[in-house]
Amino acid sequence: MMVEKLSLTCDRLISHRQLACCHSYCVIPLRCKELLVYNHVDTEQEPLLLTGHHGDISAMAFGKGSKPILLCSASADYIIVWDIELCLRRRREGIVAAGTVIGTLLGEVVHLSFCFSDERVAACSGTTVYILSSKRQDMISMVTGHLGPLTAAEFCPWNKEILVTISEDRTFKVWNLKTESVYYQSFVLSASPLLSVFFLEESRQLITGSTNGEVWCFSLPDDHTCHLVTKMDIQKMQKRHQRHQETVAQQAGVMHEEQPDTYKVETSIPILRMALCSSSTDTDDEQKRDNSWLCIGSSDGLYLVDLATSELLTALHFKDYPSLSITVAGSWSISPVWDNSMVFLVSSLFTPCVVLLEVSPCALLGRTWAGGEGLSVIPSSPPLLESPLNAELKKKEPNCPKKKGGVKEQPLVFHSKVKSSGYTSSPRRTMFSPKTNVQKTPCATKANKTIGCLHRNYPVDSAAPNTPHIQLSIANKPVYCFQYSGDGKQILCGLGDNSVLVYKSSLTSSPAVYTGHDKAVSSVGWSHNRQWWLSASEDRTLRIWTHGNAEPVITMSDRIFSKPIRSAQFYYLDKFLLLASGHSLYLYLYNLDSTRDNIKRYQQRSVVKLASCFETTSATDITALSAINDFFSYIVLVCGSDRSIQLFDMNKGTVASELLDAHSRAVHCITQNK
Repeated sequence: MMVEKLSLTCDRLISHRQLACCHSYCVIPLRCKELLVYNHVDTEQEPLLLTGHHGDISAMAFGKGSKPILLCSASADYIIVWDIELCLRRRREGIVAAGTVIGTLLGEVVHLSFCFSDERVAACSGTTVYILSSKRQDMISMVTGHLGPLTAAEFCPWNKEILVTISEDRTFKVWNLKTESVYYQSFVLSASPLLSVFFLEESRQLITGSTNGEVWCFSLPDDHTCHLVTKMDIQKMQKRHQRHQETVAQQAGVMHEEQPDTYKVETSIPILRMALCSSSTDTDDEQKRDNSWLCIGSSDGLYLVDLATSELLTALHFKDYPSLSITVAGSWSISPVWDNSMVFLVSSLFTPCVVLLEVSPCALLGRTWAGGEGLSVIPSSPPLLESPLNAELKKKEPNCPKKKGGVKEQPLVFHSKVKSSGYTSSPRRTMFSPKTNVQKTPCATKANKTIGCLHRNYPVDSAAPNTPHIQLSIANKPVYCFQYSGDGKQILCGLGDNSVLVYKSSLTSSPAVYTGHDKAVSSVGWSHNRQWWLSASEDRTLRIWTHGNAEPVITMSDRIFSKPIRSAQFYYLDKFLLLASGHSLYLYLYNLDSTRDNIKRYQQRSVVKLASCFETTSATDITALSAINDFFSYIVLVCGSDRSIQLFDMNKGTVASELLDAHSRAVHCITQNK
């Protein structure tokens, strides 16, 4: 999985210096003032020695291009750019290799970075970034503005005039190099300094990480106003990943030996370096699948993160590889994927040692997806025989009293009154004349046009709406929940005054009001056929209504549930009622009968029967749930008061997956793409 290709012992400790590594070469400082360039493709080749610095070398970086391969090194006296192929040619000719000095006396440079055309170099020294030409000694620009020393700077790959800098003041800045001004300055992200920054060109995002293991992903649109996309904590993600691995091992019958608590030490996971790790593999159906992950180098190993789900895919710890010459890393340099492999140059934190590691993304792919098949909202197989979804409600046959003596004989015509044939009336003198001058009322025409406008498809390429078309205020009646009907013609609205309102989607007419609950209505929902709708309340009751009837068809009383119903809906194409109360998830079968007997009008003819009951794994109260009723789906998402999200597989009746600490507070709303 992680192979050590080369191990080098230095004469001094270089744990916090910027190392350089590309797809063919890696470089380390020798005696602090010289450079040794190794060809890691051919490790038997003699390394190239580069001399020219008079001060201690503090930072190194390779260019982004493949030819020519440029190397930039910095010390307090000089910043030099080397052409590696030219230096190798000069050594073969017996000439001393030399580079091009592009900067002098710029202070202690802690970070170097080439632009994507290798024409410019950014050098971070103190609180200032110097933009230098890579071909000659020419300072193009100089920007400063951070309150603390800079730690890194990177050029934007899709706009060469944009530079992003991070600093120990825990902020990042987006610079316009043409005007040397700030496009955007972030808020203080963390209590710890920022260490690394990386661009995602495909999604137009930038990612930055700090010393305490926190990662922030920001969008970088054309107006350069950054918006936070996601925030991740590697330490929490690692704990979730370990719990998931233990759950998978328990299901497979493999027992893990737990380490004693006396040997468990909480350590920080600094984000030392980031890069994009991608791989293309052949699946079983002989189709190629591309996988892109965020590769993070830290002090204890290598982490791979799926940015789409903000989840840790796998972790390669140094302690799991006793043959490695390194146990704790001080700095990382990550080469791009080349020949289906990635190369890492890592310096040891406590010993003067540097190792060259090679990792295959294909091997990581196999390890990442070893947990089994994923879960799909659309089922790939019919329900199991013992599945709770196969439950059926037995309908009682109506008890028809048997008639004694059979059918009573009656005459062929037994009507008491027969309508006259009309022979005795006078003949009709006036023939029928249709009305041809009927005009449509303007109100009806206007209403039809309004409804037609409301039901147009929203343009896909347009921005989200920000101007209200119709705004309706309900005085002293807080809105607790609302839902559109499936055809978009009506809106259910649950209020805090214990009532439910049914509006037309145009909101032009007065709503129909339904009352009966004793406390605020917490959940409303339409059936798939839009003939029924339900309401759940804090009074621990659930009611199912039909249009035009002031009394509910079904009333589930408060004696059934011990805690308020937080969420309820129709499920599995109206076959079930799905609701959450306390730490339990209930699945009810039902049969609705809207007919009423005037003598026994309060007798409920509808039937409700409990099909199954499920409980959350941590016995936490359910705050929200989400299930799809528009088509058959086994997946039900449940949110708990402990900030977790649990995924129920209703086909098997078990918790298929659990996401702990999904948010910083309890989740109050969740939904799926229906």
